[in-house]
Amino acid sequence: MPYHTVIYAVKNHIAGITLNRPKTGNAVNLKMAQELQEVSRLINGDNDIYVVTLTGAGDAFCSGGDKEEVEPCHPAAAIAAIDRPVIAAINGDALGEGLEIALACDIRVAATKARFGLPQLTGGRIPADGGTQRLPRIIGKGKASELLMTAETINAEEALEIGLVSRVVPPESLAEESRKLAETIAAKGPIALRYLKEAINKGMDMTLEQGLRLEADLYFLLHTTSDRTEGIKSYLEKRKPDYKGK
Repeated sequence: MPYHTVIYAVKNHIAGITLNRPKTGNAVNLKMAQELQEVSRLINGDNDIYVVTLTGAGDAFCSGGDKEEVEPCHPAAAIAAIDRPVIAAINGDALGEGLEIALACDIRVAATKARFGLPQLTGGRIPADGGTQRLPRIIGKGKASELLMTAETINAEEALEIGLVSRVVPPESLAEESRKLAETIAAKGPIALRYLKEAINKGMDMTLEQGLRLEADLYFLLHTTSDRTEGIKSYLEKRKPDYKGK
């Protein structure tokens, strides 16, 4: 189906989502949130998709929420619902709702010009799409509290230092670096990837003992898949595995 605020394409087991409101800095409106929800459902229903990349059109990743919108938007919730690994290729400002979208991704790669912040408090609001919960889980309570309470904007190098992003690259290299990372991940077993993401995300909210049980349960579930058999067979035969997602 045609989309008005996002670009969606699939190639070689990799789904690409581009936030596409460049004249507004890719500001989120209700339409974009709805289209992201639809794209997320498509991805979760397509076993041929192994990895997802997310970026913004133009010079910004996502500059926040559309100031003309009165309806609440929850785009990060849509991204968080994707059960495949999601890589954020942060090409520019990720502010407010934009940073919340990036926080909902599994891996964040940033261009050197990118900026990050949750400035909602300056307008008498608090983040409402996961910012107060995901940011402390990613960078720790102390630094997250500082960023949230000061509404400070930081650059890509500081984001790397505090663990908000895992890589910083020149703007002209961002697309290629993100593609290579996606291809590296997509070469792995797709079912194992989904189980791995589930173990990481759900385990964060469990005790260590509960998380270890979840990990063990998912590990044994993999024994019932043909992909696991293919992985072992290809290793023994010293060839590239041909995973089917089954």
